[in-house]
Amino acid sequence: MQWSTDFTIPESQSPFSHQSKILSMGSCFAQTIGQKMIDAKMDCLVNPFGTIFHPMILGDLLDHAMFQDKLEENGILERDGLFFYLGAHSDLHAESPEELKQKYAHQLAVVKQYLETGTHLILTLGTAWIYETEEFGRVANCHKLPQKQFRKKIVPLEEMELHFSHIFGNISRVFPNLKIILTVSPVRHTKDGIPENQLSKSLLRVLCSQLENQFSFVSYFPAYEVMMDELRDYRFYKKDLIHPSEEAEDYIWDKWSKSHFNSETQEKVNQIQKVKQELVHRPLNPKSDAYRKFLQNLRTKLERLNEEFDFSKEILDVQKKLEF
Repeated sequence: MQWSTDFTIPESQSPFSHQSKILSMGSCFAQTIGQKMIDAKMDCLVNPFGTIFHPMILGDLLDHAMFQDKLEENGILERDGLFFYLGAHSDLHAESPEELKQKYAHQLAVVKQYLETGTHLILTLGTAWIYETEEFGRVANCHKLPQKQFRKKIVPLEEMELHFSHIFGNISRVFPNLKIILTVSPVRHTKDGIPENQLSKSLLRVLCSQLENQFSFVSYFPAYEVMMDELRDYRFYKKDLIHPSEEAEDYIWDKWSKSHFNSETQEKVNQIQKVKQELVHRPLNPKSDAYRKFLQNLRTKLERLNEEFDFSKEILDVQKKLEF
C-alpha cells in the first residue's frame, strides 16, 4: 500500500559539487540544509546574521553586503548588558555598540566575499508577516522588546516581488555566475495563526514562482511541498508540532542530494556520511582488540579521504583513542 503522495523533483541544471562555494541564508531550513552540506565537507557559509524569517530582510542584508553599508545606529538596543541590532537576529550581539558595529561590518564583508567568489546562494523564505517600528522600519527580530513597540503586517506579493527584482537585478550584474536556489521553509509559524500561516506560505510560494520565471539563474526547491505532501503526518514533526523532525530533515536532505548533486558528488557525500557514523560509534569495551582494529581501519579510511577533504581533526581524535 502507498501511504504518501510523492512527486519527482527535476535534477538541477546547476548542481553542487565539493568545488562549490555556497551561501545559505534565511529561515531554519537554510540552517539545516547548510549545516548538512558543511558536515559533507562542502564550503558553505550559513546564516551569518542568524535566522532570518522575512524575504525582504534577506534582500536588505544582501543589498547591504553588496554596498558594504554601515549599521544604522537607531537600530541598536541594549538588553541584560548586551547590545543587539534590529536588522539582524540575536545571534549577532556584542558587549558594546562599537563591537556590534565591527561584528556587523565583518559579516557584511564575509557575505560579499561569498557573493563575489561563490557559486550558489540558497535563500529560505519563512514568513510574509513582518514587524516594523516607526523609527527603524522593518526589523529582522524583535529581541524580546514589548509588542506595543512594533506594528505587524503581511507584506503584499507585489511589494516583495519588486524588492527582489531590484536585488536580483543587482546580483545578476555584479555577480553574473551566481546561481540562486529559493525554498519556502517547511517550519510552521503557528503563532501567527493557522489560516494566517497558510496565507503567508502561499504568498511566499507565489513569490518564488514569479522570481523563477523572471530570472534564468533562479530555481526553486520544493522543501515545503515535500513536508506538506510526502510527509503529511504529525509523526514527522518534533514535539512542538512546528519544526520537522530529524527523520523529516534527513528525508528532505535525501531529496536535495538527489536533485542537486551529480552521481560523483553523491558518492563522495555517502562515503563521508558513513565515516561520520563510524566516528560516533560507542564500543562496549573501549580496550578490546576488536575496537582497536576498528579504530585502525577507521583511521585508514580517514587518511584516504583526507587526501581530498580536511579530516585532520577527526584523524587526531582517532589517534588519541588508539593511544588511550
